[in-house]
Amino acid sequence: MTTVTADGRHGVGAHGTVPVYFDDLDSYGMVHHGRYAVLLERAVMAHWAARDVSLGGTGTPGTEQVVQVVRALELTYQAPITRIGEIRVHFWIDHVGRTSYRYAFRLLSADGSVVHATGRRTQVNLDPATLRPAPLPADLLRVAEPFMSEEARASLTARTAEVAVEV
Repeated sequence: MTTVTADGRHGVGAHGTVPVYFDDLDSYGMVHHGRYAVLLERAVMAHWAARDVSLGGTGTPGTEQVVQVVRALELTYQAPITRIGEIRVHFWIDHVGRTSYRYAFRLLSADGSVVHATGRRTQVNLDPATLRPAPLPADLLRVAEPFMSEEARASLTARTAEVAVEV
């Protein structure tokens, strides 16, 4: 379903395929602009689910409850998706803060030859009880580190070092 790679051809990040259904298309036979976020969500949720991380707020037995919300979504459309079938989604974490992180992503044709859209999505981690921003869980960051950009890893390492010095 989703693979994590760091090869030169695809770059760092997670790669997966997601279905495009008939009801994703508009009356012109193209994926409706509002459905691009859904296609990204399908890939992101499959990626986390394959790693036993629940971002739906329910958690799984024996794991910490993780509640995250989208703060910002930026999409740039490159070429329309004009048929049902599968597309490829490539995403990676390009920034990590104390309570949030940002994905960068590309929606590609199934063979990877056409870029349909690019963008970024910022997510904020919330305290499940108060629904206020809360620090990102260390175990979540460990699971996410393999598909972080070098810049994101560097900022995470620097922040971890700062916390260690303060203690």
